Amino acid sequence: MSGRRGRTDGVRKVLGVRKVLGVRKVLGVRKVLVLALGNPDRGDDAVGGLIAQALAGRLPADVAVMACRDVLGTIDAWAGFDGLVCVDAAAPLGNPGRIHRLDLAMSPLPADGSLTSSHAFGLAEVIELARRLKLAPPQVIVYAVEGRCFERGAAMTPAVAAAVRGAADHIVAEIEKWRRHDAAAGP
Repeated sequence: MSGRRGRTDGVRKVLGVRKVLGVRKVLGVRKVLVLALGNPDRGDDAVGGLIAQALAGRLPADVAVMACRDVLGTIDAWAGFDGLVCVDAAAPLGNPGRIHRLDLAMSPLPADGSLTSSHAFGLAEVIELARRLKLAPPQVIVYAVEGRCFERGAAMTPAVAAAVRGAADHIVAEIEKWRRHDAAAGP
């Protein structure tokens, strides 16, 4: 599309965050999408977008970062990726700011609601739908940050705000670990 500023090689800069527009796979390297979910107007639900901003400039250039409010609307963008890292706020379990890591190759997202999303159609349902439609990447990792307040217009809980940098660090380390594994495995 002509007229869009900042677009290069299928990637567009949006508030310092790369947004997927059709990234090409690099041979021998896992094609990765980081999907940051959240609504900036709903207290702790804004954590996904803040983590995406904290990742700006910290990931390899071929790693795509997409920040969005509606996970269902992103499902088509997952096709062709080898790895998906999702980050979202989670319903409170008693420790706001606690970061949970779930490897969906090892187990599905809990169906008991213990790590439910604040979105109408939650992350667990969308990942399951993507799997059934054969659109889900083979490797899916979820980082869920426990929230406490999801009211419209509310400020983010200090404990959740304090978790942003740590969650970004975990995601950077996750992708570095994947890259080391890819390098050791060869093309």
